[in-house]
Amino acid sequence: MNYYHLIIIFLSKTAKHFLFLALRSEGSNLCILPFTEKEKDPKYWNAGAQMTLKNALTLQTLNKNKAENLILFLGDGMGVPTVTAARILKGQLSGQSGEETQLEMDKFPFVSLAKTYNTNAQVPDSAGTATAYLCGVKANEGTVGVSAAAVRSQCNTTEGNEVTSILRWAKDAGKSVGIVTTTRVNHATPSAAYAHSVDRDWYSDNEMPAEALQAGCKDIARQLFENIPNIDVIMGGGRKYMFPKNRSDVEYPGVAKHSGTRKDGRDLVQEWIDKTKDKKGHYVWNKKQLLSLNPNNVDYLLGLFEPGDLPYDLERNSETDPSLTEMVEVAIKILRKNPSGFYLLVEGGRIDHGHHEGKAKQALHEAVEMDRAIGRASLLTSIHDTLTIVTADHSHMFNFGGYTPRGNTIFGLAPMLSDADQKPFTSILYGNGPGYKLVNGARENVSTIDYQENNYQAQAAVPLSMETHGGEDVAVFAKGPMAHLLHGVHEQNYIPHVMAYAGCIGQNREHCLSRSGTAGLHPVLSTIATLFTVTRLLC
Repeated sequence: MNYYHLIIIFLSKTAKHFLFLALRSEGSNLCILPFTEKEKDPKYWNAGAQMTLKNALTLQTLNKNKAENLILFLGDGMGVPTVTAARILKGQLSGQSGEETQLEMDKFPFVSLAKTYNTNAQVPDSAGTATAYLCGVKANEGTVGVSAAAVRSQCNTTEGNEVTSILRWAKDAGKSVGIVTTTRVNHATPSAAYAHSVDRDWYSDNEMPAEALQAGCKDIARQLFENIPNIDVIMGGGRKYMFPKNRSDVEYPGVAKHSGTRKDGRDLVQEWIDKTKDKKGHYVWNKKQLLSLNPNNVDYLLGLFEPGDLPYDLERNSETDPSLTEMVEVAIKILRKNPSGFYLLVEGGRIDHGHHEGKAKQALHEAVEMDRAIGRASLLTSIHDTLTIVTADHSHMFNFGGYTPRGNTIFGLAPMLSDADQKPFTSILYGNGPGYKLVNGARENVSTIDYQENNYQAQAAVPLSMETHGGEDVAVFAKGPMAHLLHGVHEQNYIPHVMAYAGCIGQNREHCLSRSGTAGLHPVLSTIATLFTVTRLLC
């Protein structure tokens, strides 16, 4: 006779400890216990390790297929502490303790570390790093799509120092290409995919000095449409940089800060519409328009959903603003129609912004949303012909600690008072930033405020108006063809070289052709043997 145990949820004063609903069925193999019980049994840990070992052994048969599709997910500012905290948050959002949760990126079989420094900076910025992981060469901070021979803000150092990106290599090889970001489409990360600019802040000609314009340098928004003709999918923010100065925004009419910025009077959006109207091109600026599209009838898509950056996911209007996951799904459905495959750059760009503002809750929810997008992309593609990489450009001065107990809410308090000032403190803290605050000459008592509020600025050791980047290595998660080439510790500029090698684009493509003229990388069908091996191990 079967019977079942129901485990009661326990709540403490300082944190919610979510225990799993437990079912124990006598006479069967089903035995799901709460972590406080099952984890006491060595069999639990041994069984889990053995299953992980079996899975690891299957990786001895390397996936050497040609990568028809290449996807890079870039979590801007998503250092290892952010990954760990996002994992816990993801679990807690689904009613679990959190620590044992798996992010989608955690499921990737290969993980390595990337060294993030710029050629002139120990602690990097997002522009120089973007040039590294998109163009394959390290560069100076503040510059995009140019080598280290270029000097920031000096227009005359641009010419002759341009470097091309993997997006360009993919387009030249006949693949469809796309850019999806939660920031402005002409922000540091996406701009390195198509622009050559000695200053990341030259969003439109309005932000450029007169001498740079006179010397012939182009603003980044203009380069988006001129440098690589026919980028198939472009989605993000940055609408105001595409329109003539003072033109009222379609979504925020009469709001001056959202109006057009261009001094040259050009309407880049209309120019794009005119160029693509006979090529199944569609321009959209809200979620309803985006989701009403039939991807089968769209070959080119320009989606500009805000004048500047997209809103934080916690503040997003789900009726009018698309999520990163929704944008990624539409992008892949359009791009995958190309029999030659595609390259897609996806940026969770506002993780970085949340950290800069000391708003850990915003940053971590951005990271969780990017992980959802990774999961959606996995459902829409196959590991047999799609190389997917998840990484960050740099880290932040963010961390969490304080000997918190298992299941402690990630935004909660440490379980002890400071032995220096006898006040409580949150587990999450920043090394520097706007959260530094004194009340009557002493550290603020966080128990007197709502430290779990969305825009709470976590306490920081050093006062700064904006928190800074961190300089440690970042994780690189990889799955799919040739993912095993991302191992150990590498320079950040190694990443696009691996992607190009796997996709048979860019330089060193000789390995793709054998002496008989056939593809040297294995076709997808060769993975059937691997599937049989996996099936036998799992049964």
